[in-house]
Parts: sequence; structure tokens; C-alpha cells
Amino acid sequence: MSSVWKLIYDFKCVVDGGVQVAKASGKLLSTRSFQCLTEQNYIPSIINELTKESPIYQLAKLKSNSVKGVRSDDWIVSQNSKDIFQIAKDKSIQAKAQQKIGGVNKGLGKRAFSTFGAIRKQKDEDYGKKTIVIGTKQKPQFEMESSAVPSTRLGRIFHYGSLAASVSMGAASEGIKRFASGSNDNSSLFLTPRNVERIAKSLSKMRGAALKVGQMLSFQDASFLPKEFQRILLRVQNSAHYMPPNQLEKVMSSELGENWRGRFFASFEDVPMAAASIGEVHEAVTREGHTQVVVKVQYPGVIDSIDSDLNNILILLTASRILPKGLFLDKSIANARTELKWECDYIREAQNLVRFRELLMDDPVFTVPKVFHNLSGQHVLTMEKMKGTEIAKGDWDQDTRNWLASNIMRLCLKEIGEFRFMQTDPNWANFLYNEKERTIELLDFGASIEYSKEFISNYVNLLRSAAKRDREGVLHYSKLLGYLTGMETPAMTKAHVDSILVLGEPFSPSLNKGKEYNFSSQTVTDRVRGNIGLMLNERLSPPPEETYSLHRKFSGVFLLCARLKATVPCEELFEEILGFEEK
Repeated sequence: MSSVWKLIYDFKCVVDGGVQVAKASGKLLSTRSFQCLTEQNYIPSIINELTKESPIYQLAKLKSNSVKGVRSDDWIVSQNSKDIFQIAKDKSIQAKAQQKIGGVNKGLGKRAFSTFGAIRKQKDEDYGKKTIVIGTKQKPQFEMESSAVPSTRLGRIFHYGSLAASVSMGAASEGIKRFASGSNDNSSLFLTPRNVERIAKSLSKMRGAALKVGQMLSFQDASFLPKEFQRILLRVQNSAHYMPPNQLEKVMSSELGENWRGRFFASFEDVPMAAASIGEVHEAVTREGHTQVVVKVQYPGVIDSIDSDLNNILILLTASRILPKGLFLDKSIANARTELKWECDYIREAQNLVRFRELLMDDPVFTVPKVFHNLSGQHVLTMEKMKGTEIAKGDWDQDTRNWLASNIMRLCLKEIGEFRFMQTDPNWANFLYNEKERTIELLDFGASIEYSKEFISNYVNLLRSAAKRDREGVLHYSKLLGYLTGMETPAMTKAHVDSILVLGEPFSPSLNKGKEYNFSSQTVTDRVRGNIGLMLNERLSPPPEETYSLHRKFSGVFLLCARLKATVPCEELFEEILGFEEK
């Protein structure tokens, strides 16, 4: 496709998408729709909307207005209406209504509420859609699909508008089905299996900030979230869409110049070995020295869309009330905003790689890849290729699992207490085991953060208090760090202190008495989970900003140790690196 025709085609995409989304948005953003989404006790005036026409038409009309996204509790209230409930009880009417609803479904489909769905399908055919299968002997295979990244703010807004409209439509469709069948199902109308699929697919195609937030949540213990939302997180964790050749060429040429293949690489794989939220990774061989490398290429427009993407996600999550209020979603999003901009700065990541190589230079266990600065830029990062296998995917013997977990825990404690500099991305794919060299290879340093001396001092003292089972010490340092204001209820204070004490158990001398901690039988996660509900409801202030990233890493390390069913000398490592007494 020539550049002129591509420009015309892209313009057609924008125009068609604008028309379609405008229609959906007019309904979606109406006052009544907003009330349905945000007010728990709002009762839709369904009875007033019903005309004198047949009950079949009335149900079909409700379906046609499905972008209003009525909540499940609204439908339960609506069923208290004698007239409407009678409609739902009449089986003959139900059957005809379902038939009519199916017709409306077909009509809605013709109007293409998915905005770019049909357009994107055609575009994939034009470019020649490729599908490959990636996998290992240890794990099930998954498909990687090629799809263009929406790179303009306008294009991304259309995608979010389309997602909101289709999810609301799906919610109302589910409400109609329950209503017509007289179902007492109180589960969320928004998080139905079809909507979960819609959200996961949309985020996977969009990439960028929204997908990154989903992946960040997915690598933590998200058990306090609705199960349906956890399914979305699991899906986006394994997202694998990659750029078509024309977008890849555009990014590489802008960073390395024209004829970058011939000038710098003896070979370059167009299909990436991995695709993630911000960029994708390609295997290559340098022309000079014929060194095997990996080239990390950032998706176009990702950094420019972070603010708008996160604002859209904040609106959608707040309106649907999927997440608990105690998460301080606005604070979490603000923190994600900062970290995502760091991760999009590949020059900064290259500097972090160099710094970690220096910090771990004399460590016999850890290896950090070398950066090829002449083949890197703001949106392209070229590094030496590591040869290890993802730790979580290998079929290791027990001694190896214990060794891997112990060293990863050791590194985590050193990052806190010695370096004050931490790679905070908990993705297990960032840890590779080179069995031949018996080393652990570290990847992805975009989210590396340096902490202040004051914060680390107070945080380490909090950990020491927890390890020594000192409740007063935990309370004191929790206030200094900003976890607690001092105005919390006794129940909230107790729940917080109890949770911190539980997290300190693997390092506790009085509990472990010099023995190694067995993560395969740990109950830390379950016991902390028991306090989460109360803390989310009664927390008066958001946690300290620094702890969002630090706890994400700590949580990831604990879960990895549990995944490996490892036995780790946590008490010994704590004493060696941090010590049990204040310094």
C-alpha cells in the first residue's frame, strides 16, 4: 500500500470511527447513563419509558438502549415492579423477547459499535496479517498476532469510546437476559465472560499505559479484586500483539536512520520474540562483531498517550466501581503515570543497566546485559542477548529452586538496604536462569527507582520491628512513613499492624529460630488477605508513594518463592544484609 493510499485510508479510519463513536458517545455519556454507572441507589425510570406497545417491543427497546449500562442492582430494583416482573414470568413472552432481542443485536452489530473493528480487520488483510505460535516445553503455547498500534491521541480516544460503548452494551444485554428469565443472579453485569473478553482484547490491541497497569496488577496478589477482573489481568499478562512491518520500520528509521538494517545488522528478525505493553523485543545479530543481541522497540505514540490513556482508565474504573475505594485509585494512577514515563525513556533505562552492571560487577550469581549505545536511542534499546530460561518456566530440582529463590531474596534485600536502588518490575520473566553458567540473568530496568536515605532508614526499621514482633515499633514507623495518620479506628490500626507483622514472619528470629523459611507451606498471603477488606474500607490516607513500587517488587519476590516452593534462609539473609538492630 503506497504512502498516499495509506494516508487516505487512515483518514477514512478517523472519519468512520468518529461518526460511529459519536453515535455511541451520545448515548453513553448522557446524564441518565452516568447515573446508572455511578449511583448505587439510582432507580431507572423504566416504567415511564414503556409505551402502550407490546411487552415484546418494550424489552427490545430496552435492549436497543443498552449502551446505558444499567448496573445489576438497578435491574433487581426494576424487577420489583409488578408489571415488568409479570413480563419476565411469562415464558411465551420471554421466548419472543429473546428472538426480538437477537434481531436488535444484529442491528447493533451492523452499526459497528466496535468503531475500528471492521476497519482494522480490513487493514490487517491489507498488510498481510501474520500469526505465529510461541511457547516452551514447560508451558502451553500462545499466539502472537500482528496488529497496528493506534498511535494518535484521537485514534486511541476512539478505541476507548468504542470499548466503553461495547462493554455497556454487553452489560445491558446481560441485564435484559436476567430480567427476562427472572434470574436472581447478583453478580456484576459489567464483568460477564463476554465483557472480560472484550476488555482483554481491547487492551491487548491498544497496548500502552492501560495494558501496563493491568500487567502491573496481575503480578501481585490481586485476590481482593473481583474474580472476573482477575481474569482480565491474567489475560493481559499474556498479551502478545506486535507491530506490523510498516510501523516497525518507521520507529527504527526514526531512531537509527535510513537503511538501518544494512548499516548495523547482519540479521534482524521482523517477528518479535516477545511483545509487551510498551514495546516488543526482536532478535538480531550485529554487523560489527556478529554479536547476538536483542532490540527493544517502543510502540509509536505510547509515551504521548500515557496521560490520556490513564485518565480514560481512571474514568472507566471509577464509574464502574469495579475496584474497592480503599485502593486510592487516583493515587495509584498518578504513581503509574510517573513510572510509565520512566519506562518509556530508553535512554534512562540504558543508564540504569550500566548502573546495575557496576553494582553487581563482583557478584558471582547475577548478570546484567551489556548495552550497545550506538544502536540505541529514546525509543530503541539494543542489549546483549541473554541465554537463560525464565525461572518460573523451568523444571528445576528442589536444590536449584531453593538456590534461585534464596539469591533473588538476597538481591531484593540488597536493593533496599545497600543500593537504595531497585528494579521494581516484579514480572517473573525478568529473571532468567543460565543453567550452564549457574547464574541468574536480570532484565528490564526501565522501572528502576532510587530511594532517599530517610525513607529507607524508616522502612528498614519498620521491617526490623516486624521481624522482632515489636508491635509498638511497627506502629511508630508506620506513622513516620505515612501509612497511618494516628486518627484511625482501633480495628484499622490493629489490622495494619497485624499485616506488617505477618510480612515480617519469614525473617523473624523468634519464630524461625535459625531455620530456613519454607515458602511452600507459607500462609502469609492468606492472612494478609484476611485484613485487606477492613483496611480498604477504613484507610484514611494513601500509602507512601515510594511503597507502591517497593511493595510491588517485594510481593513479586514472595510470590515467586512460593511458586518455586522454595526453602529460603530469610532470617540469615536479613541479619547479614539489614541487621536486626537500628543503625
